[in-house]
Amino acid sequence: MGYIFDFNDAVAYEKWFNNPHNRFVAELENRLMLDLLKPVQGESVLEIGCGTGAGLLTFIDAGVQVTGLDPSPYMLDIALKNVGNRVDLHRGFAEDLPFEDNSFNHACFITTLEFVENPKRAIEEASRVAKDRIFLGVLNRYALKGIQRRVKGIFTSTIYNRARFFSIWELKQIIRSFLGDVPISWRTVCHFPAATGWITRRLEKSAMLQRFPCGAFIGMVVTLVPRFRTRPLAVSIKAKHTTGAAAG
Repeated sequence: MGYIFDFNDAVAYEKWFNNPHNRFVAELENRLMLDLLKPVQGESVLEIGCGTGAGLLTFIDAGVQVTGLDPSPYMLDIALKNVGNRVDLHRGFAEDLPFEDNSFNHACFITTLEFVENPKRAIEEASRVAKDRIFLGVLNRYALKGIQRRVKGIFTSTIYNRARFFSIWELKQIIRSFLGDVPISWRTVCHFPAATGWITRRLEKSAMLQRFPCGAFIGMVVTLVPRFRTRPLAVSIKAKHTTGAAAG
């Protein structure tokens, strides 16, 4: 089942997002998501682990039909307050999505896989309900910020004590273990500990810098390629019987 955010977690996250510095970080992550996922106006997107709705608002602004899912009722309460009736919200778990196959054009995770019990199963489910692409936004295990968060967790209790950090190579291995050699592309953002100056803010938006694998946030998009499996069929042939002697 993984970790489900309680009331205090939900309030703390909303407070974190409303901080101007953190809002810039969230904007970087959401912009990376749109750049990689490339949703077209009118398409449908499922955000798995939608939290308080920050990612949902990004999709709404892009003209996309959005559905959000989260296991925490407290997160969903805040999300409902933030997005109103513009989004179809559901309570559920990433490993067991309550949707039919190919229900959406795209599916996405934004810092969700860190808290699920079975990340591979969650990605499999996203691949089942989406028909075009899935986006994975995760915390980078090898980024300086990621290391700082884990070290801090040794001395004090934080939400990151419950999180699993990922690497680009680990994500690729998980994806290709069940989807095969599908097209995958990635970038990273949040390379600097504090992007407060205009120079660092501009650098964070640089496509060249985003191709370095050391940013605190990894954005990865997987293009879902239909896989067909052939099965041999038995063909019945009725033998033609001949009568009479064969000519010598």
